[in-house]
Amino acid sequence: MSIPVPDRAPFAETPVPSSPDERCYGSDAIALMLRALDIPYVALNPGASFRGLHDSLVNRLGNERPQMLLCLHEESAVAIAHGYAKVTQRMLGVVLHSNVGLMHATMAIFNAWCDRVPMLLLGATGPVDAKARRPWIDWIHTAADQGALIRDYTKWDDQPGSVGAALDALAHAVQLSATPPYAPVYVNLDAGLQEEELAKAPRMPDVARFAPPALLRPDPRTLADAVARLRAAKRPVILMGRVSRSEADWAARVALAEWLAAPVVTDLKVAAAFPTDHPLHAAPPGAYLAAEAIAALRDADVVLALDWVDLAGTLAQAWPDAAVPCVVINATLDAQLARGWSKDHFALPPADIYFACDPDVVVAELVAALGPRDAASRALPPTRGYPGIAASPAGSRHLAAVDARDDCMPLKALAQAVADATEGASICISRLPLGWNGAYRDFRHPLDYIGLDGGGGVGGGPGLAIGAALGLKGSGRISLAIMGDGDFLMGVTALWTAVHYGVPCLTIVANNRSFYNDERHQERVAIIRGRPVENKGIGQRIEGPDIDLAAMARAQGAVGIGPVTSPDALRTAIVDGLRQVADGAVVVIDARVLPGYDANTGGGVQTARRHK
Repeated sequence: MSIPVPDRAPFAETPVPSSPDERCYGSDAIALMLRALDIPYVALNPGASFRGLHDSLVNRLGNERPQMLLCLHEESAVAIAHGYAKVTQRMLGVVLHSNVGLMHATMAIFNAWCDRVPMLLLGATGPVDAKARRPWIDWIHTAADQGALIRDYTKWDDQPGSVGAALDALAHAVQLSATPPYAPVYVNLDAGLQEEELAKAPRMPDVARFAPPALLRPDPRTLADAVARLRAAKRPVILMGRVSRSEADWAARVALAEWLAAPVVTDLKVAAAFPTDHPLHAAPPGAYLAAEAIAALRDADVVLALDWVDLAGTLAQAWPDAAVPCVVINATLDAQLARGWSKDHFALPPADIYFACDPDVVVAELVAALGPRDAASRALPPTRGYPGIAASPAGSRHLAAVDARDDCMPLKALAQAVADATEGASICISRLPLGWNGAYRDFRHPLDYIGLDGGGGVGGGPGLAIGAALGLKGSGRISLAIMGDGDFLMGVTALWTAVHYGVPCLTIVANNRSFYNDERHQERVAIIRGRPVENKGIGQRIEGPDIDLAAMARAQGAVGIGPVTSPDALRTAIVDGLRQVADGAVVVIDARVLPGYDANTGGGVQTARRHK
């Protein structure tokens, strides 16, 4: 299958140089502060409320450091910053127009909040001075407390009243966002303040003096207690949750698990934390615990949790009707973000030892304190495998044969086609559909997989994949996203930004033409109520007519392939797509899949509300 690559280069947005000018405006100082804070990009959808800042970014800074990334929707702008942070653990800037742009962005901000990533959100409002407002439009786009819209799912917000205060607010925001636990922050800029002409340029803060603090180290007595309990443990288990993308931290986690000979459980909701083909990896990762993981927990005498998402709920899966009988060591800073409005803090987990520290710092301290491992003292288990799935040296897996139809393929067949076509390629999986079985593919590096969206909102997939690709530039890795059709359709215009700025990536849409997770919910309710199961697809199916997803990709300037209905055709399409991505293209493949989930999907998708 040969698909022509678009014959144009990424659009060059180099402004005409401005004439030398001694005048300085409030937004000029703000733009210079963003450069000083090392914000590389600002993603935005244009708006009059920040026209002053827009001018300064273009005509004062020359549209570089930071460079603007034009997006067609504010939700995509935030999702791109989210994906970038998942790969790099660094923040981008996002500029949101007034109250209306902020309202567009709220779902994506909630995703980023739940996923605990750093992000600088810049808002604009006003003018706050009512006498300076234009009739009608400035009034409906001015809010008395705009930050209140997102205050319950941002780490901090401010609306400074002067240019000097704005510079301080930006330094404060970046410091807070870049200090674990990471989360988005919001600074709202008065339009009048931005456009104010200054008598002289303000003194710029020395940003080096506002750097984030060093990571907290564990209390020595608490560390000694944990070491003693881990040394004495006969059957320790490690739950590896939200941890860093650092290769050194990855190696330390492996060293700790091997010293303890502890089974390790990982989670598809978050990024790769431990090699899934390691003999100590206990079970296929999933959104919920697999049976093997539950068995490992029930057998444990010590559980070490490393910023595990919903520790209380996970322990309840192992001991639903009893107190947790084993020692629990919990390493997390997440309690610092607990709020009353959202319940993303989950239930309060029991902990016999509680490290209020970054989990990778705790791992490093434990490895150092435990010292050299006596190889004879704790033997590693033999290499394990999953039923019907054979290991592959490339990190993918050879799956048992599955039945197919002429018009679509099972998700397992899609996974096998991906495994075959990406053999030997350096891939970062930037998105997975909800029905994915964690046994389909092994993760052997911290950038092999970057997790889900955090908040369970549909529509972030394309932006997340593009942000990841932006963060991967220069790494030699290709961003490969596999997402549901509902997710793709809600965020498809994000592709335009990727094409416009030359951010190559590959997206495979696992297109079952249904909001299938909700079909399962309707089936369950119908069974409970004794009503016709056959009606479960009403109000759920995306068909009649089928949507031409490849055409939608082409409409954004991307390469669109499909629909592809067989594993062999998909294999060919992926190989061709990877070649075109390597040449700089943005590629989307419409892969038709059967509605349904693999029976071994990590524990159960039954409680996820809106995901495809």
